[in-house]
Amino acid sequence: MYVSLEPCCHQGLTPPCTDSLIKAKVSAVIICNRDPNPLIATGGMQTLRAAGITVTDGLLAKEGRKLNPGFFARMQTGLPLVRVKLAQSLDGRTAMANGESYWITGKKARRDVQHWRARSHAIITGIGTVLQDDCRMSVRADELPKKCKNLPHRFDTYQPMRVVLDTHLRIPPSAKILQTSGRCVVMTSAKDSTKITALQKQGAEIIIMPLAKAENGIGKLDLKAVLTWLGREKINEVLVEAGAALAGQFIINKLADELIIYMAPILMGSSARPLIDIKIDTMKERLHLKKMKLKHLGRDWRIIASL
Repeated sequence: MYVSLEPCCHQGLTPPCTDSLIKAKVSAVIICNRDPNPLIATGGMQTLRAAGITVTDGLLAKEGRKLNPGFFARMQTGLPLVRVKLAQSLDGRTAMANGESYWITGKKARRDVQHWRARSHAIITGIGTVLQDDCRMSVRADELPKKCKNLPHRFDTYQPMRVVLDTHLRIPPSAKILQTSGRCVVMTSAKDSTKITALQKQGAEIIIMPLAKAENGIGKLDLKAVLTWLGREKINEVLVEAGAALAGQFIINKLADELIIYMAPILMGSSARPLIDIKIDTMKERLHLKKMKLKHLGRDWRIIASL
């Protein structure tokens, strides 16, 4: 039996994998990666060897880690892997000055976004995006790329967790993001019991979060605390779909592991809104991207890069 991760030896949502392998009487198990989960930590390998099964690990270890990067990230840091998704024109603009942005990219690029939503355990957005677009932030299975069409899924009944960062609790109870199946978590620093009760009646979970150090006298939610909470909820992969300000906060605070940038062959002009809102005053402060991957999607391009 070839497996990407060390078989588990504990009871979780499913029984121990080691029990099934022993019952199947396999002669050998070849593993890409040892499980970093302290509940297992080579315990699976030891259990198999005690049953007389030959165990080898380390085969294609690098490739094995790529199959589940969020799990390894959470086990090692306590935080999920964070991808920030952005869409821009060729001149680096995301919306017109009045907020108009439909559609910057074409159909293939938008279908690709559904793929990244589908593989994420949680989708984070800001209150500005919710108020501007009244978005659902859900996976639309009928809009997935062709390569994903025939894959089994549960998106008709299960959706990734939606997380709205809303410092002052401005989200209306009628917001569409609250109406989608699955968990919707609103993170805030406000303690308005009337608003909280109204949102809870719509199924929202309200989580009080601390504020980060005030910037220009304006408090913002502590993003590290947000990700720490998600890590405790066993969220492995997070997709951030937000405006320039929130995206910039994840980047400048070094909490973004990857950027997924869709670039359309259009020009939107200097008065349009920028891709990200971060303060950089000198060339010495500039941020470098690495491990760039480029893919053509219809008329658009997708860039995946790490910071």
